[in-house]
Amino acid sequence: MMMKTLFGAVLASTLVLSVGTAAAADGAALYQSKTCFSCHGKDAKTPILPAYPKLAGQNAVYAAQQMKDIKSGARSNGMTAAMKGVMHLVSDEEIDAIAQWLSSL
Repeated sequence: MMMKTLFGAVLASTLVLSVGTAAAADGAALYQSKTCFSCHGKDAKTPILPAYPKLAGQNAVYAAQQMKDIKSGARSNGMTAAMKGVMHLVSDEEIDAIAQWLSSL
């Protein structure tokens, strides 16, 4: 019985770790497929314009909230206009995955 419990705990830990890794990989792929790199740079550190933010290492909660606010229109200024046109193509789950990946850089 104890062996089954131990095996279950190890299996659950492995699944949690692999899901975390998959989310990070998905975030990287999403960053590319949703064309974030076009403005923010392939490495998320070299934006095409100095006014665009460097995203690498950004806090995940903050980055996700900024993207969600741009998507909803809650954040709207001259700098968000370009993103507004793209954000309708990105789900909230994808936003979270991208933000998690960015925070890991």
